[in-house]
Amino acid sequence: MTTLDEALAGLPDYDPNQMTVEVARAIIARTASPVSAIEQVAVRSALGRVLGRDVVSPLDVPAFENAAMDGYAFAGTALAAGGAIRLRVAGRSFAGHPFDGVTAHGECVRIMTGALLPAGCDTVIPQEQVQREGDTEIVTFDAAAVTPGRHVRHVGEDLAAGHTALHAGKRLRPAALGLLASLGVAEVPVRRRIRVAFFSTGDELRSVGEPLAPGNLYDSNRYTLFGMLQRLGVEVLDLGVVRDDPQAIEDTLRTACREADAVITSGGVSVGEADFTREMMTRLGNVVFWKMAMRPGRPFAFGELESEGKRALLFGLPGNPAAVMASFYHLVRDGLFVLMGAEPQVTPCLPVPTATAIAKRPGRTEFLRGILAADAQGRWQVTVADAQSAGILRTMSEANCFVTLGTERGDVAAGELVDVIAFDGLV
Repeated sequence: MTTLDEALAGLPDYDPNQMTVEVARAIIARTASPVSAIEQVAVRSALGRVLGRDVVSPLDVPAFENAAMDGYAFAGTALAAGGAIRLRVAGRSFAGHPFDGVTAHGECVRIMTGALLPAGCDTVIPQEQVQREGDTEIVTFDAAAVTPGRHVRHVGEDLAAGHTALHAGKRLRPAALGLLASLGVAEVPVRRRIRVAFFSTGDELRSVGEPLAPGNLYDSNRYTLFGMLQRLGVEVLDLGVVRDDPQAIEDTLRTACREADAVITSGGVSVGEADFTREMMTRLGNVVFWKMAMRPGRPFAFGELESEGKRALLFGLPGNPAAVMASFYHLVRDGLFVLMGAEPQVTPCLPVPTATAIAKRPGRTEFLRGILAADAQGRWQVTVADAQSAGILRTMSEANCFVTLGTERGDVAAGELVDVIAFDGLV
């Protein structure tokens, strides 16, 4: 893991009390280092895992020339005559059951998609473009309907033997599993799953199933954090609700540091009299910044913990539910990807007109909950959700995107373009 001093070196505009989103992301990315342990897992168990080493193709894909269409295979030299081409069907070639003869001049072979291209053939005419002469094995077509070499998949066209099929750092998705299977690869080297410990702080919090006394509320943050972490495919360690007691918080942080690669807390990082989490973070490690120039999510601490020679990244999230989710997706998530050893995960940010005006003051980045939908003419537009308070989780559930307004942006008029990050694929 890079030291925090190394991570801060050369960064402009470092202000721990007013950290910009861009600088915060840079510090987090520089501080996190990928876990080193690599293990072999079966391809069926590799979904979502991060590839630990390059996978080199042991064979050509495809391994033989085959038809890309259902039709008739023949020698492309027959097209030189032009006009109407008339060929006799010499046999059939199906996937797994190739034609074992050799086509002669004036002959073709009925062929199905994926079937081995017969000897003497280099072109396929789609079946829709030929006419059969009654019930005979004669087909005719116009020479202009196809060019020599068309509708054929060549050896190694997809991937040549000895070439890198997948690079280290790739998160394996369904297409990658299919690619590995096409190469005959049964097991792949992946980095071990990172372990992330998380807990909530607050005497007022109760877990689901416990009775509520006056002034109590149910802890939602652990459930949203659990869901967000599960989607990333990490090992989660839920340490529950920790009361507002310095010793209890310190003990929990030490446990989390010893057992996890990253620690996430929610609550206790503001300036309230009972907010002890930040104090304990500083005692056990080094907190680099604790206030963000963003909304929601201004109270956000980042640094590292150390306990009994073990180090862990530390993310101190606010207590408000919507702020927890915004902080996680725009700051924590990328840091965890670095720890996982994954290649950068670029989230598409698309310009979309806003249906309504948005009040915004320059000086901070804002992540507003939005609803992206098509208007009556089928054009995409975004509407800002009706309630943007950091404590309101309902609109986070109803929204399907973030509307991102950069630090320097001010008020936005209806119809202006705003940057939108769709939840689909992100959450």
